[in-house]
Amino acid sequence: MSAAVADRAQPRLSSLDRLLPLWIGLAMVVGVLMGRFVPGLSEVLARLEIGGVSAPIALGLLVMMYPVLAKVRYDRVAAVTGDRKLLLSSLVLNWLVGPALMFALAWIFLPDLPEYRTGLIIVGLARCIAMVVIWNDLACGDREAAAVLVAINSVFQVIAFSLLGWFYLTVLPAWLGLDTAGLNVSVGQIALNVLVFLGIPLLAGFTSRWIGERRRGRTWYETRFLPRVGPWALYGLLFTIVLLFALQGEAVTTRPLDVARIAVPLLVYFALMWGVGMIAGRVLRLGYARSTTLAFTAAGNNFELAIAVAIATFGATSGQALAGVVGPLIEVPVLVGLVYVSLWAGRRWFGVDPRASAQPEHRSAPMSEVRS
Repeated sequence: MSAAVADRAQPRLSSLDRLLPLWIGLAMVVGVLMGRFVPGLSEVLARLEIGGVSAPIALGLLVMMYPVLAKVRYDRVAAVTGDRKLLLSSLVLNWLVGPALMFALAWIFLPDLPEYRTGLIIVGLARCIAMVVIWNDLACGDREAAAVLVAINSVFQVIAFSLLGWFYLTVLPAWLGLDTAGLNVSVGQIALNVLVFLGIPLLAGFTSRWIGERRRGRTWYETRFLPRVGPWALYGLLFTIVLLFALQGEAVTTRPLDVARIAVPLLVYFALMWGVGMIAGRVLRLGYARSTTLAFTAAGNNFELAIAVAIATFGATSGQALAGVVGPLIEVPVLVGLVYVSLWAGRRWFGVDPRASAQPEHRSAPMSEVRS
């Protein structure tokens, strides 16, 4: 083993990993300040849309997701699809437990704020297909399993999003004697969202590995190519966070009490979904890596779809849109924190050191490819 490969195999955190919460915190502050004090910035960013998809945010997500999906060992995906316990538990958590839990939390915490309540329910319906690959990789989860679960959730999202929106915003509230709301979103809009935020980086990642291994071999691809593109995941993540906070910087700073009320059920939601996923993985004996993947794919949400639907249906300045934007503002720091909780749980609950016991290509998260 070469010195470079041996060094990469050491289970230690790089300076980028150790300071990741700091970088994310700074990105949030920069975004809020830009949105608050740069005149017209949020309006300019809101207008930069193609087919209802925010072009700047799409760029950030594509840059963020490509390095992680380029790392996936696609020849191992078949082994993941045979794990019925993992696939079934993911579907149950994402499409039965998640939407129902968010519906309950929205009505418990926001009974007097119907616009915010509706926005939260929409967030709960949009299952994660983007940032979850980052959190999963940072926590040393199963990269191939994450790719499979994200792809399956994407298919279900196209099929089920509108139906579940009708059920949770119209049918179920009417049954319970509660206020009802409508949701107007086309299958085409959802499919476009999935294509942009999953299809393009997935195709690029698969093509990179296929061409790289075919021409230069797997060793070159994993020890030379991946370390070069790896840091771009961090750049894309921070760029996306800055834009998200800039879009709603004024609302966040002028309506802090509203943001706080929206944040409380979101905090409960992310913690519960992650915890249920991790416990389910342990009970089902999935092992640390796949339990972590199950937990993060259950806890994450497709914020871009939720925001796009809220704006298209209720308007850019609506309470529903604000609730949609607060979603990722709370999700990002909470799930970063849960990355560290996962690493702790690996040692305490599963009896393994996630970074030491992972395969060499999984030991370093995408942010760790830059040498400290």
